[in-house]
Amino acid sequence: PYDDVARAVATAEAAVKDLSWPEVLEALTAHPRIGERMRGSGRESLWSRLEQAGVGGSSHETRGELLRGNMMYEERFGHVYLICATGLPGEEMLDRLRDRLRNDQDTERAVVREELAKITCLRVNKLLAEGENRGEESA
Repeated sequence: PYDDVARAVATAEAAVKDLSWPEVLEALTAHPRIGERMRGSGRESLWSRLEQAGVGGSSHETRGELLRGNMMYEERFGHVYLICATGLPGEEMLDRLRDRLRNDQDTERAVVREELAKITCLRVNKLLAEGENRGEESA
């Protein structure tokens, strides 16, 4: 229903930014903690593992700090720490987590919404690219 990929992605981004906070919380339930591998063999599980690949190359210490930071974050804000992890090393995810633990509730909600929008845009792009590739294969 869209003229091009950019318009579809922009529409998806706007939809995320228009979600109510309870709807954002519902979306967060589909995301594993940073450093935890999402189980399953479906597309969403695969994408999550690829997006968090930067954690895999991190030291044991960094992975442990991410786990502890996740727990502190969840205790402070009541939901999973969400970050668009694509291309980020574990150390940077940890640094951003520590910074975000200083946010007040309203500031953090705005950050979460932005991160969710980034992830959504990446995934819509991937989804549409898969569709294009299938179309090329059947042509």
